[in-house]
Amino acid sequence: MPLSTYRLQLHGSFPFSAARSAVPYLAWLGVTDCCLSPNFAATPGSTHGYDVTDHNRINDELGGPDEYDRLSATIAGAGMGQLLDIVPNHMGVDAATNPWWRDLLENGRCSVGARFFDIDWTPVKAELHGRVLLPILGDQYGLVLERGELRVAYGEGRLELHYGDRRLPSIRSSFRSCFATGSTRSRPSSASIRPSASF
Repeated sequence: MPLSTYRLQLHGSFPFSAARSAVPYLAWLGVTDCCLSPNFAATPGSTHGYDVTDHNRINDELGGPDEYDRLSATIAGAGMGQLLDIVPNHMGVDAATNPWWRDLLENGRCSVGARFFDIDWTPVKAELHGRVLLPILGDQYGLVLERGELRVAYGEGRLELHYGDRRLPSIRSSFRSCFATGSTRSRPSSASIRPSASF
């Protein structure tokens, strides 16, 4: 049972190596246990670690698994315990780095990770049934579309909707309409793409 704890807030500017150097001082103060902020892979540049993107990987920005092992050995060597702040229901929604989130946007309710997210698939508005509402647009949808800020891209067997620095996959059921042959449609357009997310 911890008698006194000290929380170490890990991030790119205070990685495992910096935490390791603080351990002797904390032991001298009488701290019995170090409490570490989340240390799983998170959205790049995260300052808190709660935006987890992979629960099976230690965050490389903090030093990766080898540095974590060194920190753990230093804590144990000082006769101290270690508490990990793990919040399994906290995840980052960056489609580029979170494979579960990307799969959910790409496959909707059929995603293998759908059960890990608290999503109302049948909200009051019928046009949103089976979709995820993402409030990310900086303006009204029509205005954003007219300004050409939404762009459809194809690569690596996937269709994506690009908006600023966001890359959102299209749900697979929209592929056929996007690639329909004929003189009027030879390449994907932002009008034909049906993302599983609404904006």
